[in-house]
Amino acid sequence: MANGPLIVQSDKTILLEVDHEQANEARHAIAAFAELERAPEHVHSYRITPLGLWNARAAGLDAEQVLDTLLTYSRFPVPHALLVDIEETMSRYGRLRLEKDPQHGLVLRTTDYPVLEEVMHAKKIQPLLGPRIDAETTVVHSSQRGQLKQLLLKLGWPAEDLAGYVDGTPHPIALAESAEPGGWQLRPYQRLAVENFWAGGSGVVVLPCGAGKTLVGAAAMATSSTTTLILVTNTVAARQWKDELVRRTTLTAEDVGEYSGSVKEVRPVTIATYQVLTMRRGGLYPHLELLDANDWGLIIYDEVHLLPAPMFRMTADLQARRRLGLTATLVREDGREGEVFSLIGPKRYDAPWKDIEAQGYIAPADCVEVRVDLPRDERVAYAMADDVDKYRLCATSPIKTPVVDALVKAHEGEQLLVIGQYIDQLDEIAEHLDAPVIKGSTSVKERQRLFDAFRRGELQTLVVSKVANFSIDLPEATVAIQVSGSFGSRQEEAQRLGRLLRPKADGRSARFYNVVARDTLDQDFAAKRQRFLAEQGYAYTIKDAKDVVQG
Repeated sequence: MANGPLIVQSDKTILLEVDHEQANEARHAIAAFAELERAPEHVHSYRITPLGLWNARAAGLDAEQVLDTLLTYSRFPVPHALLVDIEETMSRYGRLRLEKDPQHGLVLRTTDYPVLEEVMHAKKIQPLLGPRIDAETTVVHSSQRGQLKQLLLKLGWPAEDLAGYVDGTPHPIALAESAEPGGWQLRPYQRLAVENFWAGGSGVVVLPCGAGKTLVGAAAMATSSTTTLILVTNTVAARQWKDELVRRTTLTAEDVGEYSGSVKEVRPVTIATYQVLTMRRGGLYPHLELLDANDWGLIIYDEVHLLPAPMFRMTADLQARRRLGLTATLVREDGREGEVFSLIGPKRYDAPWKDIEAQGYIAPADCVEVRVDLPRDERVAYAMADDVDKYRLCATSPIKTPVVDALVKAHEGEQLLVIGQYIDQLDEIAEHLDAPVIKGSTSVKERQRLFDAFRRGELQTLVVSKVANFSIDLPEATVAIQVSGSFGSRQEEAQRLGRLLRPKADGRSARFYNVVARDTLDQDFAAKRQRFLAEQGYAYTIKDAKDVVQG
């Protein structure tokens, strides 16, 4: 359908190129419905997918605004057929609606009779439907609400869910806001995020790390004032949530229960880990009764982009409960963003990172890629290695250690994290730096002890594996040195930078270093990891390792 830089691929993915001079101006407008694919020197290339367009539509953006953005910022004239295709794709959202009928219960209703006919004749959808009421309406088995939304999305007809939610068991919750000195109040963007979520009923709020996603969750709980189930990535995150809720709301410690590997408390507000809920024994999930233990009025999914696969199946049965997903990025490397859209809900609020930074709510950050040259013997070993071994070989090269050494010395006196993917590499660096290391085998008690010592400034350097990627609050960390990552994971890069974005007491900027081996998969994967942050406005400065070590 298009020539040159605008390409429609077989899955109707569109690549849009924008002149570098217009990139900053275009970024905010385009990010509402597209994702940065690559950012070379002169051209920014954006990926536009049907799911991105439907998320934009659910958030209130119409086709006219999207088309106007394309016409304004595309490097070349946009083919008319492409504009029509985008408009028609967006118009698909909402032509099917799930509603509550006072007489028939849950129904699927359409504004377009042929569309309903089409989906009703799909073999996988037929068993989910009850009797036909009229030409535009059919009954839906209430237990199939989630599965139906998943299947409709795959058919290209995403349903707008207007069927409402059960109230849940009331439980008084209020924010402990105060305008007095030393008090706190919700920030304007946090308040808007809650309003947008509540107006939509269920969905996802996207905010930068350090921008106060927990407070958005607390404010949603105060709006609901019902029993709440909060799902988190690990026990450390669960205890941080509890501390924050007790400090920021009228909830007491007795109101909030922990449901993890070591503690099994079900209280009006219960914080459970994904790990314990998805634990299998004999093919069964023994802790799933927690989801039905209370008449929950709200379910919060922290770091929703990490939702384990079994949680999607469980969430499909929870469609009558209000659901709030919280994340810094909706990017999923497994391509299951569509299931987040259909089962948790569409994106309800998304604040560009640089906007929040400009308001002073997160720290400014400088991103630097330091490139090292592999020694000749390592370069030959890399060239001869099997594909499955190549990345580990180049990412864990000992040649990176002198660079880490130089950066640690350059930032002496600052709170600094060394982050990596491979445990043996981290152990060696930790021993070299005489610094403690936190990894998967580190006990929860020891993790908390080390994190607390780091927060108090008693430890200035901490080596951490990917267990510290998410939900760890380290407010005064100002420097991170990444020595290896999860291949090309964009969301990991965003989360690792996010460890540094809490505003600093002295107003200083954060520094995020990425040490990569030149001319290898390490450099290629680094470029992929940086895509999301480039979309948010962060530019990477390239430095040679020799300059860093010598200067």
